[in-house]
Amino acid sequence: MSFIKSCPGSKAIREPSPKEVRCTCGEKAEIWSDEVSITCKKCKKEITQKMAQTCLDWCAMAKECIGTQKYNKYLKSKKTNKRRK
Repeated sequence: MSFIKSCPGSKAIREPSPKEVRCTCGEKAEIWSDEVSITCKKCKKEITQKMAQTCLDWCAMAKECIGTQKYNKYLKSKKTNKRRK
């Protein structure tokens, strides 16, 4: 298996997984590990999660590792997360 296919730092982006969160209104919602925010179906408020720093933030092979589309989505999510701080 090649390094790119087994890089543990990019796994959450390459193979996103769901996580259950609660909105402030009490509604349960599902957010994926590669998403920064979702909209609550009940009250329409935005539910956000903090994106942890990964090797994608500094690795020269990041775009090749997860693909251009996912890499661009990741960068956009990181910028959105920074503006919310």
